[in-house]
Amino acid sequence: MYYDDEDDECDYLSMQAQLDNVDLPAGVEATVSWLNEPAPSSKVSSQASSSSHLAGAQTLNPTLPEHASSSFAQVPASSNSLVSGGSNSCGKEEVTEDELMKKYQSFKHFDVVEDFSDHHYSNLGVKGQQPPKAWSKKVQDEWKILENDLPDTIYVRVYEARMDLLRAVIIGPQGTPYHDGLFVFDVLFPQNYPDVPPMVYYYSGGLRLNPNLYDCGKVCLSLLNTWTGKGNERWMPNSSTMLQVLVSIQALILNSKPFFNEPGYEASYAGLEGQRRSNSYNEDAFVLSLKTMTYTLRRPPKHFEDFVIGHFRCHAVDILSACKAYIEGAPVGSVVKGIVQDLSATAEKSSSTFRESVSRMKNGLISLFTKNGANDCDRFRA
Repeated sequence: MYYDDEDDECDYLSMQAQLDNVDLPAGVEATVSWLNEPAPSSKVSSQASSSSHLAGAQTLNPTLPEHASSSFAQVPASSNSLVSGGSNSCGKEEVTEDELMKKYQSFKHFDVVEDFSDHHYSNLGVKGQQPPKAWSKKVQDEWKILENDLPDTIYVRVYEARMDLLRAVIIGPQGTPYHDGLFVFDVLFPQNYPDVPPMVYYYSGGLRLNPNLYDCGKVCLSLLNTWTGKGNERWMPNSSTMLQVLVSIQALILNSKPFFNEPGYEASYAGLEGQRRSNSYNEDAFVLSLKTMTYTLRRPPKHFEDFVIGHFRCHAVDILSACKAYIEGAPVGSVVKGIVQDLSATAEKSSSTFRESVSRMKNGLISLFTKNGANDCDRFRA
């Protein structure tokens, strides 16, 4: 996917600067092609923008027609909105290994920050207005729940000057095609919250890696009232919380068999046919998850830069070990922390197209992880 040239990072940053300097408001989308089959001179990466669940569902922001290519990237309102991680020959300041890892290891699961300029909903919501006291108290209660009860694999930043905004990064669960990936969500608490659920936007980079996450940013979940549900599956103003939303995204959307997230598929595709289709979907989802890793590492979300760098330093070998195992035929999701959990499952080989795709991308990941400071990656190079 990416060629191992010393100028790769500089070329990427040059393209990034051109897009960031365009005088366009946040939310405007610019076409940037994904390089699945790049020419030697083509070295481009795309930034996160969006996602969805059911075709024809109402979206939270303008998007391309359904038949159009999903290869686009959101142009931030400011060149400060997202920054590339790591140091390189383009003049970035060097930081010692110990300092970087200390920042990663001490990174808080919940924290209050200031700059919200790159948030997807920064132009919506209260915007300097005095919010109702009841609303403020409810949001503060949500903050307390998140600060005390967030699981180890979810990280949240809220904004001192904009209580209605929140950003979350969710680590893809082990045993799924999303393992070790980082998935970024922006949240808005509407002025009539909690009578209505929060609004949630997923930074997809134009990649549809799950039936519930559209390439336009929509998150389809019963708890958000963006999909059908019964009883407490839907938002309940007196009891539902933001923590429930984040945990539900991780557990119900980023699961081990996302193919069956589509309504009716579990009944329509039973038995061996359903398993075959599910395995094929997992393969596609894993490839798109690898692509998501590349743009997240190149352009980490604001306030999460130290976490993104440290995460991919610590998990690079696990990710590459999984790539190697999947290329050799292990089914997607069977590798946990670099080790195949069910050796008997390898009898059913992954598709040759999938193995070729992962093999093509693996060397690019090795170069990217190595530039990010990860060790022991070159042994995975084909």
